[in-house]
Amino acid sequence: MEITVKDLAYLLNGTIEGNPEQRVTRPGKIEEGGEGVITFLGNAKYEPYLYTTTASAVLVNRSFLPKSPIQATLIRVDDVYASIAILLDKFGAPVTKSSGIHPQSIISPSAKLGENVFVGPFSIIEDDVEIGNDVQIDAQVYIGRGAQIGNECHLQTGVKVLYECVIGDRCIFHPGVVIGGDGFGFAPQEDGTYKKINQIGNVLIEEDVEIGANSTVDRASMGSTIVRKGVKIDNLVQIAHNVEIGENTVIAAQAGIAGSSKVGKNCQIGGQVAVAGHLKVADGTRVQGKSGVASNVKEPNQALFGYPAFDYHQFIRAHTVFKQLPELAKRVKELEKLMSKNDD
Repeated sequence: MEITVKDLAYLLNGTIEGNPEQRVTRPGKIEEGGEGVITFLGNAKYEPYLYTTTASAVLVNRSFLPKSPIQATLIRVDDVYASIAILLDKFGAPVTKSSGIHPQSIISPSAKLGENVFVGPFSIIEDDVEIGNDVQIDAQVYIGRGAQIGNECHLQTGVKVLYECVIGDRCIFHPGVVIGGDGFGFAPQEDGTYKKINQIGNVLIEEDVEIGANSTVDRASMGSTIVRKGVKIDNLVQIAHNVEIGENTVIAAQAGIAGSSKVGKNCQIGGQVAVAGHLKVADGTRVQGKSGVASNVKEPNQALFGYPAFDYHQFIRAHTVFKQLPELAKRVKELEKLMSKNDD
């Protein structure tokens, strides 16, 4: 594909600094560059590459102020990352959908399939399953008894949707996702053993949810584990039983949300974050990676950091002091020695 900077700027509602007739042929990394490449500057730590890149054009935010001359043509936009999403759609290969039912799939006679459904080889669809229109079910997918799958969903290789779970429209589950495995429920016994507590609820996932590879959403002990519309979940994330994730919340890789916690809408949960059980996390909460949320977050739109997590900026100030503790301890000892001499 080849397109001029002028046409790209029109597509992205951007303004041009440089040659509007410059032609670009592919997206690329700013540090690698190359003739015909369009790249972007979204993170300040990559700014030095902007002044040396051999890319033909670069997307930058409107507010960006360069510190040195730039050879590439700039396209200034309101939001670099939003523009990159549009750009990759423009340059991306057209998505081709498979069609038909593979003869090596197994589908119960009582299952109901909508129009234009594809079922790949070695996939199993159990009794009383309901599947909407334009659904793609890749190879080795399992859909359990009584489950419901909405319209225009894509279940990639190895996905498991267990019995009576409900999936909304336009959901994408990447390879290895498990929806509706048993919640982690065990009752301690007097002899030190544990008795399994039956998990008789289900999972309800609303529309436009995307879940990354090998992530799990456990079924509720009673009622439903709920993932609201627009939620985006990265790879290797654990959502425990009876959790509720609010709409348009994003959760990065290796995070875990413990049982019965409720995460608000428009939250951003960083990688390897742990949220303890039976908590409420307010709308708009942002939790830095590797943090631990151990108590309710009542005030919305906070940025948290640390373990246990507290105010982000306060944590940064505290961490600055923490790094100075050896030197501070040394100075305290020296002061103690001076005071001791003065007492003498």
